[in-house]
Amino acid sequence: MQALDLSEGSIPRTLFRFAIPFLAANILQSLYGAVDLFVVGKFSSALSVAAVSTGTQVTQIVTSLITGLTLGSTIIIGNYMGERDYDKVKKTIGTTLTVFTVVSLIITFLMLAMNSTILKWLHTPEESFSKTMEYVTICTLGNIFICLYNAISAILRGYGDSTRPMIFIGTACIINIILDFLFTGLMGMDVKGVALATVISQAVSMISAVIYLRRKNFIFDFNFSSFKPSGEIVRKLGAVGIPISFQELAVRISFLYLTMMMNKAGLYGAAVVGVGAKYDVFAMLSATSMANALAAITAQNLGRGKPERARISLWIALSFALGVSFLFWLWAQISPETMISVFTTDSEVIAAGIPYFRSASYDYMMTALVFTLNGYLNGRQKTLWTMISCTAGALLLRIPMVYFFGSHFGSDLGILGMIAPAVSGIMAFYTLIYVLHEGRKTRKIA
Repeated sequence: MQALDLSEGSIPRTLFRFAIPFLAANILQSLYGAVDLFVVGKFSSALSVAAVSTGTQVTQIVTSLITGLTLGSTIIIGNYMGERDYDKVKKTIGTTLTVFTVVSLIITFLMLAMNSTILKWLHTPEESFSKTMEYVTICTLGNIFICLYNAISAILRGYGDSTRPMIFIGTACIINIILDFLFTGLMGMDVKGVALATVISQAVSMISAVIYLRRKNFIFDFNFSSFKPSGEIVRKLGAVGIPISFQELAVRISFLYLTMMMNKAGLYGAAVVGVGAKYDVFAMLSATSMANALAAITAQNLGRGKPERARISLWIALSFALGVSFLFWLWAQISPETMISVFTTDSEVIAAGIPYFRSASYDYMMTALVFTLNGYLNGRQKTLWTMISCTAGALLLRIPMVYFFGSHFGSDLGILGMIAPAVSGIMAFYTLIYVLHEGRKTRKIA
């Protein structure tokens, strides 16, 4: 299997050639939750929409944790690929897969034990509690597939291959859509149907990836004897990946707290925040994709001693991410009701969501700045900074602001929607200052 050398050739061409499959894969992966919500909205009630909305917020805890940890693998493999140290690349792959098998089992056990408590803490509406619990429990049982698929994708991206992860997730997405309509639309399985469709499709994605790579001339052979964790690499994975994972967890907790406050606004508030979360994901996909691509590109270029090439990639990526986010913001300002009606035709949900979408959509552009800048810093292994930055934003800014505005303005969704862009704007400002400072310092050393 040939990998793309991220340290050679035209910078814009290399960036987009690597990032576009990344973007396509993230769009396809985002369709999982979006299709679940779409199918439930078309074939079930607002009760089920609220259940899937809240349930998705919980399951994203796992996805956030895993994404952060696996990004550490992408960065380390990218560095070793830049240095042309292929023996350490193989050791990192074996260590990553072994560690994440164990991690997936631990997370599954903890989530099964805590799901009910988490849903109660979120003030899940009583009338949708049992459906939400059903959705979350089934998805939790598929954690091993989520963990190992994300680990394999992270490995391939660090290796310089962003195309095959896109193909694997594309296959799974097609299966998920088919099973959603089969289980929920035709068989009437409601929330249980979309949860089962998600787990089955993720299992297919992970298993097909392993089978495909075993049959190709991949650098790692997937033989049992190759799964020998290296203590040195485990420590490196922890040093790079744990701060990223911790910051993702802190951000997710702060958004869960926002979900809790929205749930206090009743069934329609819960449905609105769930629909809004889907658009958050899609509007920020360009930034997320560019951030993750930048982490790999920066790691490889630093491994080859080309920091200026990484900096140029950052500014190109930032321009693209902001442009795409602006289009979603414009849609939310002009016609928020058409955005909401994609997922539900309930007139009360649409009416409640209009002020929320208009105010919350400013976060699309603020987050584009934060994500892209942090992706560059992660590639430079400045993960301690990004952890401190994102944790401070989540725990010291977002949660206190949610508490204050939630306590004083209650169910005013328009005001609650302003919290996220305000927090992201502050984070974007101090992160940009830090990146510019680091750039000047690096050039002086050079």
